[in-house]
Amino acid sequence: MILILKNVLTAPQISAINALLARGEFVSGKETAGWHAKGVKNNQQWQGTEALQAELDLHLAQALTAHSEFSSATYAKKILPFIFSKSENSGGYGDHIDDALMHDQTIVRTDISSTLFLSDPETYQGGELVMSLGGVELSYKLDAGDAIVYPSTTLHRVNPVTQGSRLAALTWMESHIANAAQREVLYDLDCARKEIMATQGKTKAFDLITKSHANMLRSWAQT
Repeated sequence: MILILKNVLTAPQISAINALLARGEFVSGKETAGWHAKGVKNNQQWQGTEALQAELDLHLAQALTAHSEFSSATYAKKILPFIFSKSENSGGYGDHIDDALMHDQTIVRTDISSTLFLSDPETYQGGELVMSLGGVELSYKLDAGDAIVYPSTTLHRVNPVTQGSRLAALTWMESHIANAAQREVLYDLDCARKEIMATQGKTKAFDLITKSHANMLRSWAQT
């Protein structure tokens, strides 16, 4: 399931993040690329002190988890530290798949990837996030402050930025629900019961869907 989260960050929050990023520097993204990605990774990646990284992680994780749809779409168990990527001067990131396992304090299985857009789309040309699903390409270029979450199993790329500069924050999550299809079922059930509550109140249908949602979550969750 691919889901767009609108207005994760406000304009003042983005300004505060940019101020923190200004206290670090951007270096070649090839330095952190795996052996299979070095040939297609042509962007810049932010480096800063541990204290700055921790402050940025706190701000962004709080903003993501506070979004009304985030929890019901991800069931995030662990959220990795954020990576800040800048693409300009025809830079981008060719077709690649995210690593299945990443290291933080422990090994984290990457079930879900997230890109949080920090640049207004009108300020740069190119830079679309493109995903390949079943032979179909889906292209995304979101407003600053919006995020997209999608299965980490997805082949994807960032098109070259031919004018301006594209800044984004990236993270990966291990979910309590490892199976993407099961996460989508739970999300659909949650959306259905919320719509029933909003339009009809606490009906018998609401109770039955809530029961099914809870029991599926109980059965599928990996703690």
